Amino acid sequence: MKKIIIALVAVFAIGGVANAQLSGIGVRLGGGQGFGAELSTMWNFGNRTEIDLGWSSGDHHTNFTLTGVYQWQGEIGSGFGWFAGVGARVAYWSWESGYNNSDSDIALAIAGQAGIEYQFSAIPIQLSLDIRPCFWLIPETNFHWGDIALGIRYMF
Repeated sequence: MKKIIIALVAVFAIGGVANAQLSGIGVRLGGGQGFGAELSTMWNFGNRTEIDLGWSSGDHHTNFTLTGVYQWQGEIGSGFGWFAGVGARVAYWSWESGYNNSDSDIALAIAGQAGIEYQFSAIPIQLSLDIRPCFWLIPETNFHWGDIALGIRYMF
């Protein structure tokens, strides 16, 4: 069942990206449970969608994630804006479970995201600061508030 759900999420994500226009690419630093970094892309689907491929590492664990968040946005003024959204996250976790033992699992979550951003007027660079809480559904149900992350993107 888990594999079917993950396959469906991947098919819809790939199909949606094929019909979208890339509007920004960069990195998102600090996300994940521990130190993390994500390759961050922003796509136009009428509004915007952020799709990030990430890696994070902490005490005795490493994970790889694919996150897609549909975002609503607004202007605050003078180059500042806000955004908030909801989407999905698929993760592959690997951790040490004892002396010379390791384990791994695939996880699926509903992800939220909210933050502020600044678009420079003279150069095509955008800075953002956000939080991304997740409600994990698979392999077990739990909630993580997420970590604050800094995004730096080149905008097209």
